[in-house]
Amino acid sequence: MYYMNLFELKSKFKPAGDQPQAIKILNDGLKKKFNFQTLLGVTGSGKTFSMANVLEKYQKPTLVLAPNKTLAAQLYREYKDFFPRNKVCYFVSYYDYYQPEAYLPASDTYIEKEAMINEEIERLRHEATSALLSREDVIIVSSVSCIYNLGLPTRYFEATLKLHNGQILTRVDLIKQLVKIHFKRTQGTLKRGEFRVHGDYFEISPASGEIIYLVHLKNQEISSLKVVEPLTYHLRQELKELIVWPPKHFVTTLPEREKAVKDIKEELKDRLEFFLKNKKYLEAERLERKTKNDLLMIKTVGYCHSIENYSRHFTGRLAGEPPETLLSYFPQKNGKPDFLTIVDESHIALPQVNGMYMGDRSRKQILVEYGFRLPSAIDNRPLKFQEFLQRIGPAIFTSATPGQFELKQSKQIAEQIIRPTYLVDPAMIIRPVFDRKKQASQIDDLLKEIKNSTDNKERVLVNALTKKTCEDLTDFLEKQGIKVNYMHSDTETLKRIEILKGFRQGDFDVLVGVNLLREGLDLPEVGLVVVLDADREGFLRSSQALIQLMGRASRNVKGRVILYADTMTSSLKQAKKEVDRRRIKQLRYNKEHNVSPQGITKEIKNLIDIIE
Repeated sequence: MYYMNLFELKSKFKPAGDQPQAIKILNDGLKKKFNFQTLLGVTGSGKTFSMANVLEKYQKPTLVLAPNKTLAAQLYREYKDFFPRNKVCYFVSYYDYYQPEAYLPASDTYIEKEAMINEEIERLRHEATSALLSREDVIIVSSVSCIYNLGLPTRYFEATLKLHNGQILTRVDLIKQLVKIHFKRTQGTLKRGEFRVHGDYFEISPASGEIIYLVHLKNQEISSLKVVEPLTYHLRQELKELIVWPPKHFVTTLPEREKAVKDIKEELKDRLEFFLKNKKYLEAERLERKTKNDLLMIKTVGYCHSIENYSRHFTGRLAGEPPETLLSYFPQKNGKPDFLTIVDESHIALPQVNGMYMGDRSRKQILVEYGFRLPSAIDNRPLKFQEFLQRIGPAIFTSATPGQFELKQSKQIAEQIIRPTYLVDPAMIIRPVFDRKKQASQIDDLLKEIKNSTDNKERVLVNALTKKTCEDLTDFLEKQGIKVNYMHSDTETLKRIEILKGFRQGDFDVLVGVNLLREGLDLPEVGLVVVLDADREGFLRSSQALIQLMGRASRNVKGRVILYADTMTSSLKQAKKEVDRRRIKQLRYNKEHNVSPQGITKEIKNLIDIIE
């Protein structure tokens, strides 16, 4: 069943090139209730715009899954622009740095969990979950974080504090209710998830926004509810009703905690008996000490470090049962998912989802075996691949290079080869890593190409194989007087977004990267893409990866691609064959329709709104 006018697409563009036929094919597939479909769209063909048109026609809440945080940020901005009247949210891992708990038996090394939480991203996560539970016109752009344990949405919803004007409420009761749903009382600077009390005025800083709720009690009754600016306290809005969402996704009640403590003690007893029976005294002592310390913290303050490892006991799940994730917050109808899923750059995103469970289990199994964790810790896990597929409903995979799963499982594949701009894929230019005749290396040639491109006011993307090479090359280019920056997996999430914006607006001319400069990045200013060591066979130099890399130059009329290789590997041959196929089709179409390629101009905006 379709909602009426729930989503409204706003754009000055109309579908063109292959877009109209692709949109029709995919919409027909949704009407026929196809579970999986694929949009095979070349880079720069407007896959996101096509999917926005499909979404508008389908009229249901939507999950957009991206393979990394940077691409998720770009998609967030694009969908936000396409659907300004709807709620578009960003949901990714809130860790700027994350070192999971682990044990290395070979060297007897225990690595404690370390994490640096980005409060801004945590705010955006709360904004996403509260939106899903309070309205229907929601689009969530997410990374693979959406398959990780998040806590029961019913508990999260039930823990909300509902206030309205005229409500009978004492000062003490409001304090108790805020503390009960995990708000912290403070007398200092107000942070998200905290509240202050000045006489009969309550200042509440919600987890989901850079605002303050100002609640005034008069004669044990709520006399006013206001939304104010956090610094100036200027009035934003007066409310008749207010819903205060919990500042934590994992919400438990006192009876649930008491039952959980009892269950944890029973599991500990069984596990200690197992260790002692098998004469593993060190493991028994280690587990008993660690678990009892955690239990003491839970009973005292209701929380402990790494409490998520006991999540099965708090939620009442059985051993082996899948966790509650962001997907649990999306609507269901008759017990089935009632939302659309768009998997962007599916050839990367789906293998990511598929690999998360086994990697997590392998690490946890060792912790359990050596007495660092109870066996129930294994159930604090991401979804298995099949569990993910069962929870997403109809899905459309989008990619310029679909993987085997998409090609085999999709009921139909819609091709989008002709761009609305009629741009043609750049031809592959292959040069030697080391030119013996000229006695020049790929770096020598790169310097000349960078100078030519920057003289023409064009940006240059350089793809290296390793993070060290990336950093060393950046240092070298800086010494040559080139304005350059780098970006790789160690670059903080929001810093990546700042770098890409700076690159587009000309703060520097050359961006060096490893794996992040591939899928989906929309950088129309790029006139040259350079791939170093293109003949090093492997994941980073597969035919799929090479096609994706070359695609970064396909949004520019003068776009060029140079790959440095001494050997024509199998991947290079496959990539060339596919690029040639697309070029032939594109050139033929342009000739038959008497059209010429047009460059793309795109406004430079912040990808993530830090304060909304």
